[in-house]
Amino acid sequence: MSPSLWTTVTDPGAVFPIVLTLQVMTVAVPVFFLVGAPLGYLLGRGRGRWIAALDFLISLPLVLPPMAVGFVLLLLLGREGPLGALLGRWFDVALIFSFPGLVLATITAGIPLMVRPVQAAVRGELTRLVELSAVLGKGRFTTFVRVVLPYCSRSVAAGLFLATGRALGEVGVSLLLGGDIVGRTNTISLEIYNSVFTGDFRRAGLLSGLLAVVSLVLTFALKRTGKG
Repeated sequence: MSPSLWTTVTDPGAVFPIVLTLQVMTVAVPVFFLVGAPLGYLLGRGRGRWIAALDFLISLPLVLPPMAVGFVLLLLLGREGPLGALLGRWFDVALIFSFPGLVLATITAGIPLMVRPVQAAVRGELTRLVELSAVLGKGRFTTFVRVVLPYCSRSVAAGLFLATGRALGEVGVSLLLGGDIVGRTNTISLEIYNSVFTGDFRRAGLLSGLLAVVSLVLTFALKRTGKG
């Protein structure tokens, strides 16, 4: 490794976004599984207006521009927003321009891609197995853990890979909720933007290459998951 490249790799300006992104994903990935899998099952099995409304809400980050999604969340969660004001008054929590804001942006971007594969898998044979579990006296939680998750394991894994890949490249929502504060809320994807803007193409290339490698690994894992 050349001295100049080594300097770029070890530069705190490049190391910090990598560490911050890892910290964000450490929180987001478990949420994708713990929230996304049950939510996909609920949307796949449920019926009614509330289910349709929830399905529509989950779909919004897929069809709306990320900046528009971030703007709506900024209005809701800002200090003067209806939800942000309540969080600040009751819990003294500020989501905007903070680590929790980045986590929320990441989850917002990735959760639809976690939900959709599970939702599509909840069909046919699984319905019969769930009914059989109920007949045998198993509770909903036991049925979900011992019947639904094993049956949908490939779809759950595919959703995790897709959601993680989407979340790693998130820019628009993170920019508005996190603020892109250097040394505080600049994730890898935001730092690539910053580096290009300031003309530091070496750092931008290094971070882009890192994301590309991770994306290729996720793509390979997704294809392996889909076999069979």
